[in-house]
Amino acid sequence: MFGNRLAACFFFDSNLINVLFYLYYFNHYFTENSWVMLLDDFNLIIHEAGHPITSLISNNLAVYGGTLFQLIFPFAFACHFWRQRHSAGWMVSLVWLGENMMNVGLYMKDARAQELPLLGGGEHDWLEIFSRWGVLNRDVYIGNVTRFLGLCIALFATIWLWKQWRRMNR
Repeated sequence: MFGNRLAACFFFDSNLINVLFYLYYFNHYFTENSWVMLLDDFNLIIHEAGHPITSLISNNLAVYGGTLFQLIFPFAFACHFWRQRHSAGWMVSLVWLGENMMNVGLYMKDARAQELPLLGGGEHDWLEIFSRWGVLNRDVYIGNVTRFLGLCIALFATIWLWKQWRRMNR
């Protein structure tokens, strides 16, 4: 499917580093209080930037802006790399999207409990969103489904690239 063998080979030059990265990443799914340094810091910046930018369109949309930006950015990168037929970039973007979905799911699950620390102590986005939608009592279920979908996306991308690498090395 993707012809960019150089990118895939470069990505898999160090199998040990990749295994450690994925073990660290998938640990993120099973431990709810984990923070992937640098990646989650960057994701938080994107999330927070989404609120004021979407408020330029409508103040009612501002609460959605953080999550929208957090999911749109990695999705846009994945689309770009897909069009460029850059398999490693596409895979990393999908893993990034999956990781963000797992974070969003964790944030969703916290809507009623409100135990997660919020930047600046502001209002909880998902408390507001789920209250608007009338599904606040389903916050944990919706959050768990979102986290699971994020894990599935990341696993799909990882397995797909591993199969590509195996096919190239036959």
